[in-house]
Amino acid sequence: MNQQNSSSFTTESSIPRLKILLVEDNEMNRDMLSRRLYKSGYDTITANNGNEALVILKDCRPDLILMDLSLPEMDGWELTRKIKSSKNLKNIPVIVLTAHALDADRKSAYAAGCDDFDVKPINFDRLLKKIELNIFEKEK
Repeated sequence: MNQQNSSSFTTESSIPRLKILLVEDNEMNRDMLSRRLYKSGYDTITANNGNEALVILKDCRPDLILMDLSLPEMDGWELTRKIKSSKNLKNIPVIVLTAHALDADRKSAYAAGCDDFDVKPINFDRLLKKIELNIFEKEK
């Protein structure tokens, strides 16, 4: 478990930074995405697997979850089902990030309850648009 910025406020202003839980077992992907998200104005908390993500979610309520599907211990499909079946967590948007790019993979991710889907390798500009759409559309 790692948090990119221990404070949820920027040093430049008192505007709170939105928080994203990044569930990714690949260290390079996790580090790259965390850095890019931080530079784009988001704080990140990272989990290496589904079980670790559930522990984090007991104490923290992120604004959005970015989730790999192929995770050790508990895969992203199972974790998404658990999140979406929880009264306290079900409204947190989940965007799946995966190399599973087949239409059947997309359908199974949506069936598990994810709110959006994106394929690896990550197109960061496209991902940012999806993040903003999912966070700000949920606030309306």
